[in-house]
Amino acid sequence: MTSTYRAISARIANPANIDAIVSTMTTAFFHDPLWGPAFPDESRRAVQAAAMWRLYVTSALRYPWTLVTPSLEAAAVWIPPGGTELTHQEEKGLEDLLAQAAGPEAAKAILAIYDQLEAAHPGEPCYYLTLLGVHDDHRGKGLGIGLLAESLARIDALSAPAYLESSNPANIARYESVGFTPRDEITTATGHVVTTMWRPAR
Repeated sequence: MTSTYRAISARIANPANIDAIVSTMTTAFFHDPLWGPAFPDESRRAVQAAAMWRLYVTSALRYPWTLVTPSLEAAAVWIPPGGTELTHQEEKGLEDLLAQAAGPEAAKAILAIYDQLEAAHPGEPCYYLTLLGVHDDHRGKGLGIGLLAESLARIDALSAPAYLESSNPANIARYESVGFTPRDEITTATGHVVTTMWRPAR
C-alpha cells in the first residue's frame, strides 16, 4: 500500500534544537503503549522520560540525520547505516542515568526492552528510524507522516533500505502506507508487542 502525502519542509536539526525536540518526544510518547508504562509514575513521567529522550536525541546529532519541520513541531531521528544510537561511553552510563531519573527497577526494565530491540535489528545495513514524534500541540496536521515521507525520499535518493519499530499498533497502517512491511514481533516482559518493519531500497 502506498500513498502520496503533502510536501513537508524539513531541515537537519542542530544542537540549538535539542530542547524543542526533547519536548516533542516527551509529549509524543507520554501515552505510548510501550514507553508510557516504562515510566510508571505518571506524575513524574514527563521529567523522567525527558532525561532518556535527551540522551538519545543529543547523541543522534553526531549524524546529519535528525530531520525536523521548520518550527520544530515534528522530528524524525534516524541512525545511518553503520551508526549507533549511543556512543560506547553513553551506553556504559545509560543504566545510571535511567536509575537516577526513574529508579533502579524502571532502569532495568527499560534496559531489557532495549536489549530485545537491539537483538531484533536486521544484519543488513539500513537507515534506522529510532524516534518519530509530533508535539501534542500540532497533532492531526499530517506533520509526522509527511516528515517520514520526506525522510524516505532522501533515503531513496541513496538507494538504501529503512527499518523501524512500531511500539503503537495504531501506527502500523501509517508506516505501511509509505512502503514499510511488518518484519517481526517482539513481546516485552509486560506482554506488549512491538512490530518491527522493513522498507527495501528503492
